[in-house]
Amino acid sequence: MSAMRDLSLGVDVGGTNTDAVVIDGTGRVLAATKQATTDDVTGGIRAGIVAVLAALGEDRSRVSRVMLGTTHATNAIVARRQLDRVAAIRLGAPAATEYPPLLGWPRGLAELVLAGSAMVGGGHMVDGTPIAPLDRDGIRRFLDGLGAFDAVAVTGIFSPSSPEQELAVADLIREHLGPDARVFLSQDIGPTGLLERENATILNAALYSVARSVTEALVTVVAEEGLDAVTFFAQNDGTLMSLDYAAQYPVLTIGSGPANSIRGAAALSGADNAIIIDVGGTTSDLGVVVNGFPRESTLPREIGGVRTNFRMPDVLSLGIGGGTTVDPATGTAGPGSVGYRIATEALLFGGDTPTLTDAAALAGASIDGRTLGDLPPHLRTALRTALAQARVRLADAVERLSLGRADIPLVVVGGGGFLVPDDLPGAGPVVRPAHGDVANAVGAAISLAGGRADQISRLDDREAAIAQASEAAVAKAIQAGADPLQVTVVDILETPVTYTETPTIKVSVKAAGPLARLGERTRARVA
Repeated sequence: MSAMRDLSLGVDVGGTNTDAVVIDGTGRVLAATKQATTDDVTGGIRAGIVAVLAALGEDRSRVSRVMLGTTHATNAIVARRQLDRVAAIRLGAPAATEYPPLLGWPRGLAELVLAGSAMVGGGHMVDGTPIAPLDRDGIRRFLDGLGAFDAVAVTGIFSPSSPEQELAVADLIREHLGPDARVFLSQDIGPTGLLERENATILNAALYSVARSVTEALVTVVAEEGLDAVTFFAQNDGTLMSLDYAAQYPVLTIGSGPANSIRGAAALSGADNAIIIDVGGTTSDLGVVVNGFPRESTLPREIGGVRTNFRMPDVLSLGIGGGTTVDPATGTAGPGSVGYRIATEALLFGGDTPTLTDAAALAGASIDGRTLGDLPPHLRTALRTALAQARVRLADAVERLSLGRADIPLVVVGGGGFLVPDDLPGAGPVVRPAHGDVANAVGAAISLAGGRADQISRLDDREAAIAQASEAAVAKAIQAGADPLQVTVVDILETPVTYTETPTIKVSVKAAGPLARLGERTRARVA
């Protein structure tokens, strides 16, 4: 058995804990650990991987894949650190020039990221008709007039359905600046919706160096442990992508944490359709699993104050977690949290900060076999009040996601799952699967490789549009690491496009498949 290479190692980096698991080919959890997240992220990843490998013993040689989900990209945007300088080119003049690139961005973030912007002739109408000839000389003059910059983000009007101009600009830039110039095209990042797609493309370009540092860190830890394993990153829709793909499209990792939790909870509970609640140390994230995949939001999402339109799980986040602080005078829960310091600061662990973990212990929850000592009456009252408040907020959130249905199972996972009672009002049957405290890492370990593509067409060309988008989605899934022989289309969404002369639809296709076996694909490398 030791000669088999059938084990996957999943890691998920959260705000409080870094979780790691090892699962076999049947989805059985063989080893699991929770380690404190570190400021540099790498330390927590290393601790998690080392711990589960130690638990495996000689079977560590069976690990052939390592999957990582992380909030590192989100943290970089919010904290405004390690971001690259980006030159933004919009193809669309003389149309779409009233609103310049980065409109609505937080001022400090825009000043940090934007090296300069240009709106030049180009772009397409919804039916593919060019708005204006591509202004090649204008692009060259813009690039020559810039100071220092790290990357170029190119966004054309309706480029997801008419990609040729963006591709031509990419060739022009590399001819002008050299073959190693970093060029990011909006057609690869998001669907139609000019400003949101442009924002996502610029963010993606700005995150390139951050992504490379994380991929290098993961490769380093895997090499340190002597693992002969292929490495993957989790992405927003609950699927995986290769390390090289993640380094090129880091913005696609931003929603990977909630997506991992939803996928892992569904797998551990056996529920293909359910409401998932992942209670961590800082927040509770609620989502819905539909046919085994996270339900996606149809609304634009803000990341660090920037409005984007790439696909994200439909997740409702509450400031309720095991480390949420309790005001001893009023019994108010939050908004603060002790986070990864809970093991030293919470009352249950000998600290002096009241938390919701203490409130749950007071109510009878078993937490590491610990019990609270004597507490003054006012503090007991405050903890009971805070726990009641938290449960009301959780019940309201579940009701919002259930759309009035009380028969949908509620799967509770995460280290703070003890905050959710079995009789939560408005919830269906409550399920607490084994290993639910590391569901996010399980989700990373079991995920398929996936890809997505969008196409706009006239209604009478619907079938051709679906075929074209399906082909592109399958190709992206294979690029992300899927086995070419097993990748399939798993979702097709058709949306009418308004304000067009002829009936028009937008087709969005998602493809996914199991990871290619070791030896059937080139291992991801860090250039």
